[in-house]
Amino acid sequence: MIYNLDKINEMAEGDEDFVNSVISVFLEEVPQDLFALEAAISEGDYENVYKLAHKIKPNVDLLGMEQTRATALEIETLGKNADNSTEIEKRFPILKKDIHQVISELKKDFNF
Repeated sequence: MIYNLDKINEMAEGDEDFVNSVISVFLEEVPQDLFALEAAISEGDYENVYKLAHKIKPNVDLLGMEQTRATALEIETLGKNADNSTEIEKRFPILKKDIHQVISELKKDFNF
């Protein structure tokens, strides 16, 4: 399991509907953002690379995905400069793999 619900459970204070809602929003928004990030990288749209990585970062952080959060932060930082395209392209597959894995696990674990 590459996610951890400690942060969400702390915020939820036992409210299972809240936990399910956060996971549902993650499953709805993050795949779209990831798809848009991949498109922005391939188009060389570094302003959007920065914005989308910035948007993904708190979502993976909320699920306790520290390594994935670190990768999103690296892409966000690198997105500030078009000269970093090679580095971004190296890191993106890691981010994509981790997010797809957690989406699969969440769908299975929460019957979405």
